[in-house]
Amino acid sequence: MHTRRDFLKRAALISGAAAFSGAVTESVQRAFAIEPAPGSTYMDAAHVVILMQENRSFDHALGTLQGVRGFNDPRAVTLSNGNLVWFQADDRGDTYAPFRLDIKDTQATWMGALPHSRESQVDAWNMGNYDQWLNAKRARRPEYGAIPLTMGHYTREDLPFYYALADAFTVCDQNFSGVMTSTTPNRMMFWTGTIREQQSAASKANLRNSDYTNAGAHWTTFPEQLQRNNISWKFYQNELSIISMDGMSNDQDAWLSNFGCNPFEQFANYNVQFSNRYLASLPTQIVNLTAAIERLEANAAAANSNPRGAARIKSQLAERKTALEVCKEDLQRNHGALERLSKYEQELHERAFSTNESDPDHGELLDISYMDGPTKRTVTLPKGDILHQFREDVQNGKLPTVSWLASPEKFSDHPSQPWFGAWYVSEVMDILTSNPEVWKKTVFILTYDENDGYFDHIPPFVSPDPRRKDTGKLSPSLANEVEYAYLEDELAQGVPQAEARTGPVGLGFRVPMIIASPWSRGGWVNSQLFDHSSTNRFLETFLNAKFGTSLKETNLSPWRRSISGDLTSAFRPFDGDKPPSLPFIQRDPYVETIYNAKFKAAPSNFHKLDASEIATLSGPASAMRQEKGIRPSSAIPTQCYVEGALDVATQTFAIEFRAERSIFGERATGAPFNVYARWTKEPLGGAKIENSSRGYMRNTACAVAVGESLRETWLLDSFVDGKYGLSVHSANGFLREFAGDKSDPALAVHCDCEADSSDPTKLTGNLLLHFTNSHNAPYTVDVIDHAYGADPVTKVINPVDPPRAAMGVKFNLARSFGWYDFVITVRGFDQFRRRCAGHVNTGRASYTDPFMGRVASRQRV
Repeated sequence: MHTRRDFLKRAALISGAAAFSGAVTESVQRAFAIEPAPGSTYMDAAHVVILMQENRSFDHALGTLQGVRGFNDPRAVTLSNGNLVWFQADDRGDTYAPFRLDIKDTQATWMGALPHSRESQVDAWNMGNYDQWLNAKRARRPEYGAIPLTMGHYTREDLPFYYALADAFTVCDQNFSGVMTSTTPNRMMFWTGTIREQQSAASKANLRNSDYTNAGAHWTTFPEQLQRNNISWKFYQNELSIISMDGMSNDQDAWLSNFGCNPFEQFANYNVQFSNRYLASLPTQIVNLTAAIERLEANAAAANSNPRGAARIKSQLAERKTALEVCKEDLQRNHGALERLSKYEQELHERAFSTNESDPDHGELLDISYMDGPTKRTVTLPKGDILHQFREDVQNGKLPTVSWLASPEKFSDHPSQPWFGAWYVSEVMDILTSNPEVWKKTVFILTYDENDGYFDHIPPFVSPDPRRKDTGKLSPSLANEVEYAYLEDELAQGVPQAEARTGPVGLGFRVPMIIASPWSRGGWVNSQLFDHSSTNRFLETFLNAKFGTSLKETNLSPWRRSISGDLTSAFRPFDGDKPPSLPFIQRDPYVETIYNAKFKAAPSNFHKLDASEIATLSGPASAMRQEKGIRPSSAIPTQCYVEGALDVATQTFAIEFRAERSIFGERATGAPFNVYARWTKEPLGGAKIENSSRGYMRNTACAVAVGESLRETWLLDSFVDGKYGLSVHSANGFLREFAGDKSDPALAVHCDCEADSSDPTKLTGNLLLHFTNSHNAPYTVDVIDHAYGADPVTKVINPVDPPRAAMGVKFNLARSFGWYDFVITVRGFDQFRRRCAGHVNTGRASYTDPFMGRVASRQRV
């Protein structure tokens, strides 16, 4: 039995580099002086605190972090043009790779958001071809039009607190947003498990922010289940959006409101319109709206010569007039309405809309002046404590069982604002650790709603289109009718032609997640597949075990519930180790540093790649920037198998997918797969792709539930010259590749995990390759390890009796911590190639990929 101390010591020796951050403050030292009892588990927690920030992709924020599947991923997808996924081309054929956005010495963090609406997300994905990022994500501001901003990313130097947080706790590097679209639908998925009123394909898929209005949604939310089961909860924010809309100045709104990030304002059952603070703000809102309408009417008269401007003013005028009528009606009819609600309804409202109104400086701003060298600068900041009520509840021992927080826009990490959010996250951690009795029994989950327009190199796993068999297949129990949306339905709903799309609901693109708690300490990486539904799944598991309840997020599709984990694999029993401390952030100096960057030049450290650069690079241009070394990694309860074989009789190539539970039992998960068919004669219908003499690439989405299997086939005649090429990707670097043609040897290759001879329910961590020769002559097989230093193997596979009996080769993977990457070829058959790569999941903790960490002995394939 290895302790976490053993893992960390060994990882440090192997990496040759310190994984953890340096200088700390007194408050940081306090954070890790607080410990629960050794041997306690996350089930001893009393509080779960959840913060969903805004709009950052995983690669953009953490792609250079040591140990994660980032910019040195050796099993990244290859695009239809033969380039690795990092080499994205625009419609002119210009190709760019990821480049650093220096947060201090350029104005990168002041350059605004990139397109992230439904259509831009679906277009970047491009039917799974994943090659339209530069076209779909062009910078909105004309002065930045020549910058491939979507490829920009940050490093430890830019985001020291986030990297330190990952160093100290557990980062989840296979966490995907829930929906392939913008903010509000993703937050709806996060808190309710759906974006539809009813869980059927006939119910509208609300895929755009504009689909949601105050108190307009009616389906069940997860906090309502908590309320009905007498589990305490609260949603903390400085102020409500319904108040900020026309009751605050622009500066007040950006610094003090909740940025529309509390989804319960959109649900009728929470009655946000009955808020006493909202009703008190109505006279001011009416005055502001009336003045705005007068200004717009004056502008409309002067805008007749500009049809586009006139149309925009007309739309704004209609919105303001409607809002004015709503305010007048609410002022007349809603006073006292909150008090007339039932006790249950009142409590639901009060818990959802907790604000900092008791703070004496609530709603106030102040200007701070300072010197940036010889230049005097002035920046506006909140005067009060935007975490006042949360701080009070933590300090006074009143923190509920489940807490959610929403930051103001300026602190949300949304790219429309500079990246001030690290202070907010730091302050939440500082508050939690200020009360030792609270922190020693708290789980803090930090995540993000969606990626904005920033590139991430791992294509999301999506549901196939139920109406089109050529987009993929699911095993029998995985109903998925709610996981796809269609252009014709959107057009009928009034979505403009230019914005309507057919495409999967989810998953969306990969986003950061860090889980901080006494039971997730130590700089670990968790590579189980998660999405926005995973957090409510965690609450189900945790709260049902703790309180004997029967909570279940009933809105989840079977597909989503099967493929996504419940976060519990991120936790380990507390063993008493004291990992390094966090460098908590002082707000004002931090804001000043970020503000100074506003006056710097735009990033210029990118360049168009020529053909020779693309051809000679063995990895992405920024690959060497990912920090060297490995980290301890969580045990993952996924046991999937993928096998392929040519069917000579039907001239098809068939792949079988399985997910088993023999090792992990009830904890086992299903598995999704992205299958790329290369060198096909035709592209997948609807994909934007240039013609190529090499053929096209078609993406197929498959998934299997635990205990189930499925079989998918491809006609040889669908490939150029009948030469098939199929790559199967799943989470955590799982890869199977199949290449060949109709002349393949009659040799079946099976990749299996070795069971323990004394206990078949356990795995040794070794890999078995089985060969079955059904021909009447021997084959000579070569097995080459292209990553982890195993000796090459040459084996003669004779015909066997009885027919189809297998011959095996065992590979001891102890030196590579269970990681493998083998290529199998057969002499005399130049087209035949099989590749098996991934990690043997044994149910025991391990380490991240040493080849990706550049501590293995072989070079990239």
